[in-house]
Amino acid sequence: MTSELSDLRSRWNDVLDYVEREDRVVWLAFFDARLASLEAGVLTLDFSDSRKFGAAHEYSQSRERHKKILVEAIAHVAHLDVTIAEL
Repeated sequence: MTSELSDLRSRWNDVLDYVEREDRVVWLAFFDARLASLEAGVLTLDFSDSRKFGAAHEYSQSRERHKKILVEAIAHVAHLDVTIAEL
């Protein structure tokens, strides 16, 4: 695990708090994401855990327009410039 990923994981709740203050719908889209990897500025999110419930959360269609707020939150809280990918 990279130190940047480890640092971001330790600040993830702060990132989510920032996102929630900006837009609760965006927070709902990302609150159950797992940080899978951070390589070359690309943060890969894993949403497979959301499928463990009987009615899985499915936000894939709306996520694209919400990624901007997540990227902004990561930059603000963790001082990292990332793009978002999904598993």
